[in-house]
Amino acid sequence: MKPNSNGSASARVTAASLLVALGIIYGDIGTSPLYVLKAIVSEHEVSELLVYGGISCIFWTLVFQTTFKYVILTLQADNHGEGGIFSLYALVWRFGRGKLVIPTIIGASTLLADGIITPPISVSSAVEGLEKVIPNLPTATIVVGILTAIFFFQRFGTHKVGSVFGPMMLVWFSMLFVLGIVQIAHYPEIVKALSPTYAIQLLTQYPGGFWLLGAVFLCTTGAEALYSDLGHCGRRNIRITWGFVKTSLVINYLGQAAWLMHHTAGGGLDGRNPFFEIMPGWFLLPGIAIATSAAIIASQALISGSYTLISEAMSLNFWPRVAVRQPSELKGQIYIPSVNLLLWIGCLGVVFYFGNSSNMEAAYGFSITVTMLMTTALLSYFLLFIKKWKMGWVAGILMLFGTIEIGFLIANLQKFHHGGSFAVFMGLGFFAVMYTWFFARKINNRFVRFVELRNYTTLLESLSNDQEISKFSTHLIYLTKANNPEHIEEKIVRSIFSKKPKRADMYWFLHLNRTDDPYTLEYRVHELLDDKVIRVDINIGFRVQPRTELYFKKIVQELVASREINLHIRPDGSTRYNPEPDFKFVVLEKFLSAENEFTLRDGLLLNGYFLLKKFGISDEKAFGLDKSDVVVEDVPLVYQPVDAVPLERVGKG
Repeated sequence: MKPNSNGSASARVTAASLLVALGIIYGDIGTSPLYVLKAIVSEHEVSELLVYGGISCIFWTLVFQTTFKYVILTLQADNHGEGGIFSLYALVWRFGRGKLVIPTIIGASTLLADGIITPPISVSSAVEGLEKVIPNLPTATIVVGILTAIFFFQRFGTHKVGSVFGPMMLVWFSMLFVLGIVQIAHYPEIVKALSPTYAIQLLTQYPGGFWLLGAVFLCTTGAEALYSDLGHCGRRNIRITWGFVKTSLVINYLGQAAWLMHHTAGGGLDGRNPFFEIMPGWFLLPGIAIATSAAIIASQALISGSYTLISEAMSLNFWPRVAVRQPSELKGQIYIPSVNLLLWIGCLGVVFYFGNSSNMEAAYGFSITVTMLMTTALLSYFLLFIKKWKMGWVAGILMLFGTIEIGFLIANLQKFHHGGSFAVFMGLGFFAVMYTWFFARKINNRFVRFVELRNYTTLLESLSNDQEISKFSTHLIYLTKANNPEHIEEKIVRSIFSKKPKRADMYWFLHLNRTDDPYTLEYRVHELLDDKVIRVDINIGFRVQPRTELYFKKIVQELVASREINLHIRPDGSTRYNPEPDFKFVVLEKFLSAENEFTLRDGLLLNGYFLLKKFGISDEKAFGLDKSDVVVEDVPLVYQPVDAVPLERVGKG
């Protein structure tokens, strides 16, 4: 079912929908109390300025970045109920004249890199609490086991496990609130830390205070995922639940700060985590179990979000076509085996490379600051061209969030030599794939020649009726990229008429058009020659997995039922041995001809493009042509033909 376009998607505000929102949306940002305050104070002597300033920075980061930017502003940028950087790009790309491609690729690449670091740091931070009970426990081995189990069960879908996510996260946030409020009761003066004065003093007066922003930023890393999951829960459900979530987070941070002031003032943490220190001894094991469950949910949310991101990237031509499976009948439940393997290897690499959550903090947060900056750039186009805000207001918003996020980015730069380079290299890998695929396809498409289809209808009719040529197929179907229904690729014409002409009773030209809307699925028919030459345009939303064969057969059935084509009174290619109609799809597969000379950039792009194609799935599988008779024809791509051939004749025979 297609979501409503009001931003709430199809989710109404009910107790159940609010519970679902808790389970899906807040896994990443909700587990941040496990490591944020520890990251701020771990290498410093605990003092009032450090603790109060750290809490103040956390609170106002949540206010400006998460609440104002994402919950209030960015959630308005829904694409028929769907969110995320690719949905935002699909909304505003036409206003950017090509300028928004690079920011989108950068934002998506760094978001994927963040998705590799989030599961290890969340699970490690939770499991390491067991060291309070069992010293010298090999927590890294346990973390590897948990992560491996999470990725193994992805193939079965998350709809069954997902039913317990909401109640589990309700327990988690309730636990955060209770643990925090108990500590605040012992040290109520800590509430003063919410004043922005302490944040300003920390950044300006504390030695190296500005660089602490790299740790502070960890409190809001899940805000981008919050926007990406808009389509699962709806805008109103997110906004209502955020009030409860934010309150629980702030109370817990205040509780940890109260414990710090009450127990460690003038000293250091000495490897302790204030999150687990505020738990009473009798509750430690249940608390660790709840924290681990919340960390698993956070990991699941990032993994599922990565599947959705890659699926959208494929639809918008930012990623090679790879196999996509649907483990259940629920909308949005997809599983991408290659991405699952890539994420699993990446997560284990993080665990083995960094060892524990304290070391992972150095890599965490760096890439997501870049994602947020790119979202800010795209959001400014949305506010200016779609919401019709005045330029002055948009410039002010851009300056506000740009200043905050650039500040966080600069502070995170110190992490580069301590682990941040790991995230950068992962992001660069994703960027290289997306950049190569997108721009090589543009080069590829630039050399596609189109001709007027009507100029060949008479010849097609003649070929169809020529009994001297053996019939190739009853129904011959070509996939065409021509947006104009009157046009067809010249290579398709050559495929039909050159060498052995392909005689058929009916010639179909099928065009798949990806729309900016996520769940569009509709078609239009142009009959160029009665019962002989037919063009079909199918509009498919960028979140819909194409099933071309299924769509085509359904369209033919509807045309026959409405008597628009006369297959009900003529043979359709079926026989008494095989009742199926005789459909044959022709897929024209390009390869890079040896008759080319390239510039350095174009050579790298095109060679990279055809290399990536080898790792992807075939066009027939990508378009959902896995049952019909499919013919694949190789067509050479001559991009820059060799002008001069230094070939000389040296003698006469």
